Amino acid sequence: MERQQPRPTRQDTFAPTVRRPRAALAGAAAALAAMALGTAALAGCSSDSTPSGAASAVASAAQSALSAVASAAQSALASGASAAQSALASGASEFASEAASAAASAQAAASSALAGVKGGLEAQGDVTAGDVTTDSQGRAQVQLTVKNGQSQSYRYSVQVNFTDQSGNVLDATVVSVPEVAANQTAQATAVSNRELSGDVKAVVVRAVRY
Repeated sequence: MERQQPRPTRQDTFAPTVRRPRAALAGAAAALAAMALGTAALAGCSSDSTPSGAASAVASAAQSALSAVASAAQSALASGASAAQSALASGASEFASEAASAAASAQAAASSALAGVKGGLEAQGDVTAGDVTTDSQGRAQVQLTVKNGQSQSYRYSVQVNFTDQSGNVLDATVVSVPEVAANQTAQATAVSNRELSGDVKAVVVRAVRY
C-alpha cells in the first residue's frame, strides 16, 4: 500500500502561515472609523446646547423656505382678492350699462307713444303723482290724479319717468286714462316695466289730452 504523507499541524514549522486578506481588514477599519465618526457627530449634536454649523445652516434654510412659502401665499391671496375686485367691478359696470340701456329704450318708447297721439293738447298741469310704492313683483308704482278743468270731457295719455334721488331715469312708461268728464277727477296707476330698487321717485314728464 502507498504510504500517506503526514498533514501539517499548527506546531509543524513547515506548515504554511494562514493570513487574512488586507482588503478585508481595510474594510473593517473603514467601517469602524465611520461608526466612530457618526457616534461623535451625534454626541456633538445632542450634548451641546449650541447648534453646530450644519444644524444652523439647516435651520436657516428651513426659515428661508418658510418665509418664501408665506410670501408666495400672501402674494396669491392678494392676487386673488384683486381679481375678485376686478370681476365685481366689471359685473357692476355691465349691470349699470344694461340698466341705462333699458331706461333709454323705455324713454324712447314712451316719447314715441305720446308723439303718436293726434290732435293732443299739452295737459301736464292736469296730472299729479303720489308717492311711489312697490307691487308684489318688485316693480315701482304710483297713483296719478287727473283733474279735467275743461268744459268738455277728455281722454289723457301721461308719460311717467321713474328716477333715483339724483334724477337719473331708471324706467319710463305711458298711462292711458279713459275719458274724464268736464270738471271731474279720475285716478290711474303707473307701473314700471321692470323691478326697481332703492329710493325711487315718479315724475310726470308729459301729458296730453285729446
